[in-house]
Amino acid sequence: MKQKSPEQLCSWGLPLDPAAQLIAELSTNAATHGRVPGRDFRLLLYVVADTLRIEVTDTCDDRLPTLRRPTPDSESGRGLLVVDTLADRWGVTSGLPPRKTVWAELTL
Repeated sequence: MKQKSPEQLCSWGLPLDPAAQLIAELSTNAATHGRVPGRDFRLLLYVVADTLRIEVTDTCDDRLPTLRRPTPDSESGRGLLVVDTLADRWGVTSGLPPRKTVWAELTL
């Protein structure tokens, strides 16, 4: 049975914030910018020692995320700023073509 990410965090005894916000931002970015018709993205959560790692893998490796500063009147483009602010570390890892994984880590 697949669990929803907040349920998984709760079952591990982890706080929802800011992990749930990071999951939402990375998933939204994958659905918005990394979506290819007929393909989906994968969300993976795991804990190693005192670190929660959130990974979102999509099938659009030619569109790498870049941290930008949107103008005050921009209607979008703030997702990675949120990730950069909330996560202790984040980055992008190339996978087997056409995959890429955007990840964020939180120290627990």
